Amino acid sequence: MATQIYFNLPVKDLKRSVDFFTALGFSFNPDYTDENATCMIINENAYVMLLVESFFKTFTSKDVADSKGSAETIIAYSVDSREAVDEAVRTALASGGSPSEKPQDYGFMYNHSFQDPDGHLWEVMWMDPAGPPAESAAGGNSAGPQS
Repeated sequence: MATQIYFNLPVKDLKRSVDFFTALGFSFNPDYTDENATCMIINENAYVMLLVESFFKTFTSKDVADSKGSAETIIAYSVDSREAVDEAVRTALASGGSPSEKPQDYGFMYNHSFQDPDGHLWEVMWMDPAGPPAESAAGGNSAGPQS
């Protein structure tokens, strides 16, 4: 069983990426930071390695996806409230990110997404600690977005 998870993302401009994610409230581990990479801390067990694209290419023989035009993954993280979801997306957009999808409201879960300056997809979500309504957990139709 894994005890930590590291996401490795290629970036075109490391400083721009660090500035962007710093504006969103993330911090970085200076022990794993140089001109090619930095380690962004999500929490004590989850990290995102932002790697300059040329350095990222040293880890794979595959072509690096053009994240501006293709979706390679969606990285989701949770926050403490619905309001914090919207605030994170507002901050992302004001800091150089771009819109992605419209917010989705499932009642017990709310999410909204943005693209970082390199086009990677990020989803900010909140989930009611009580979980979904009983009819949803039992296979009812309340799990879809609410209007």
